[in-house]
Amino acid sequence: MRASTAQEERTKLIYLEDRWNFETAAGMDEPELLRYRSNLLGSDLRITNFGGGNTSSKIPMKDPLTRRDTSVLWVKGSGGDLGSIQRSGFATLYMEKLRALEELYAGVEREDEMVSYYSLCTYGLNPVAASIDTPLHGFLPFPHVDHLHPDCAIALAAAANGHEKMEEFNRRYEHKLVWLPWQRPGFELGMMLKRAVEKQPEADGVILGGHGLFTWGETQRECYLNTITIIDQLTAFIEEHLEKRGGVAFGATKDETLPNRLRVALEVMPYLRGRVSAQKRLIGSYSDLPEVLEFTNAAHAEKFAYLGTSCPDHFIRTKIRPMYVPWDPTSGVDALKKQIDERLATYREEYGDYYRKHAEPASPAMRDPNPTVVLIPGLGMFSFGKNKPESRITGEFYVNAIHVMKGAAALEGQSAPSSLPQCGPDALAQAFQTFSNYVALPSSEAFRIEYWALEEAKIRRQPPEKELSRQIVLIVGGGSGIGREVALLAAERGAHVVVADRDFNGATTVTEELKKIAGKEAAAAAPVDIRSRESIREAMQETVKQFGGLDIVVNTAALFPSSPTGAISDAQWALTLEVNVTANFLLVEEIGSLLRDQGLTASVVLTSSANAVVPKRGSEAYDVSKAALSHLVRELAVSQAPLIRVNGISPATVVKGSTMFPRDRVIASLKKYGISFDTAMGDDELRTLLAKFYAERTLTHVPIDPRTCAEAILFLAGPKAPCTTGHLIPVDGGLTDAFLR
Repeated sequence: MRASTAQEERTKLIYLEDRWNFETAAGMDEPELLRYRSNLLGSDLRITNFGGGNTSSKIPMKDPLTRRDTSVLWVKGSGGDLGSIQRSGFATLYMEKLRALEELYAGVEREDEMVSYYSLCTYGLNPVAASIDTPLHGFLPFPHVDHLHPDCAIALAAAANGHEKMEEFNRRYEHKLVWLPWQRPGFELGMMLKRAVEKQPEADGVILGGHGLFTWGETQRECYLNTITIIDQLTAFIEEHLEKRGGVAFGATKDETLPNRLRVALEVMPYLRGRVSAQKRLIGSYSDLPEVLEFTNAAHAEKFAYLGTSCPDHFIRTKIRPMYVPWDPTSGVDALKKQIDERLATYREEYGDYYRKHAEPASPAMRDPNPTVVLIPGLGMFSFGKNKPESRITGEFYVNAIHVMKGAAALEGQSAPSSLPQCGPDALAQAFQTFSNYVALPSSEAFRIEYWALEEAKIRRQPPEKELSRQIVLIVGGGSGIGREVALLAAERGAHVVVADRDFNGATTVTEELKKIAGKEAAAAAPVDIRSRESIREAMQETVKQFGGLDIVVNTAALFPSSPTGAISDAQWALTLEVNVTANFLLVEEIGSLLRDQGLTASVVLTSSANAVVPKRGSEAYDVSKAALSHLVRELAVSQAPLIRVNGISPATVVKGSTMFPRDRVIASLKKYGISFDTAMGDDELRTLLAKFYAERTLTHVPIDPRTCAEAILFLAGPKAPCTTGHLIPVDGGLTDAFLR
């Protein structure tokens, strides 16, 4: 069945594109071609989503011990992602040993035991764990196999008349796809695939009921081409059916999309995040894609949503079903919040019932009963996860589910089939729920996957979360100095960080540093002028837009007035108090309303100074402003209690990295203290001289480093100081003049 050059030339793709580059592929060995093929398939979300699907190749290799020729199965390792997988991400197994496992197989009731044998089939010293889908590839008699979850294939697999429509597709496009009823991935499904192609050796693909698509080829190129061609044709097949229905699949439009939906979404999202984070904090994403709005606004959206998803890859992240909130978009945000609370109580209760109904003595403990996908008419979809990529991917998976439901509904015939093709010979048709030709996976089967011991083991293999994982941190003044160090340290500890600064270019530069530490989706920048309530609100909205809420607020921004003569104007005095005192009050007051609405414990840390208690000549405005700020910390701790803790640090002079120490001020200070210097010195050298001078006035003789200040700030802000509020920690090296009075 090898595709000829002429056949390749005749292949016309309508929806997908052939991304194979022959020059790039030339010279690659078979494992590298497998990696290349996998990356191409994973680069298009219409073909497969993040972490979804598997690819494999059976490759002739030399046994490292006997030096004899042997066949080795290269297959995507457990938890891998096709779009980003590297050669090192594939599990490798001796085909001879893997196929010998068939003789050990004791039946579907004991199929999980087979997983422990996969490691005994490992070729070489490869540490990559083989996935539960390994036998699905190993027992198919083809050199190269793709198992993917494109929306079009799952739509067919999840259609009540799916088998009938598959036969129609075969006739139309001259294919020989084979149908298999639903079976949970594992060794039994591998045996079913083996028997299916033995029975129909002319088959060119398999549709797994409620699950996905298998395709194959004699070469890497042929396998890739067969896969994208069938997916493209399946897409065309479903689009034709949808066109005949006038594009309508979910019933008439019931609600209209709000023209100001983004503003409303950002207003309600912290409230929603707080409620779904009742057990563990979650990071949020918002989507108002056209297909999302089409679905959430439709008359039958609630019925479709309640059925849940069909493909196992989907509901591992989206849970058994999303939470649909039957809100009237014309009734206002207060009514929406009430609806969220009511629906959430019902959702948790139903999830508990689902667990209790299907749990067995050996089942893992019940997981978080809160939804990860929330659908709201007029607004769209909110999705949640332990980090930003997971929340985004969860949303993407539900968009896939919407496509699947739409495709299955589009395939609906004039009459309902007498039996559902997803049901195996031993399955009860009543267990599969249907609506408008869409067939959802039974809750019992969903539970067998969600609470599968093998899935639990995969969860336990994940690295432990960091101290600030799941936390959203807004750092005002994060573009330089102490703020930059707080941002870097927070990112290292797992936080999602928004760097806000009047110097937006500086904030953007720091954000790029953070992305290298925590990932490209874990950091964002926002301009802010904390003298303006409107500017503060805009920074808050950007934080909510990026991550769904807010947990920690840090302000390191401050102003030290100076002039060539040492005297400052009335305007400078007023500006210093405005920035160093009033702006801090505005910041906490504005953000406090968001934090209280969110309903989760939160923390604020402000930056005072040792100057607050050490009077000196020439810095009156700054010293007085910091004295006021120190007391403001205590006042805010009282007013924001009990949900929000407010603390501060009081550092001695921090020269390193501070925008308050431009070159001219450093030189003026060096002259003031009689410290000799060379005018040819660089800025950092001059700052080091001044910092050493200041350090000599302390008990420790150690210059105050911005990183040290950041450590103190995140101690106060983080989980290690849950009972501390209204407190200021000195970070001054032991400055006796600043000892507490």
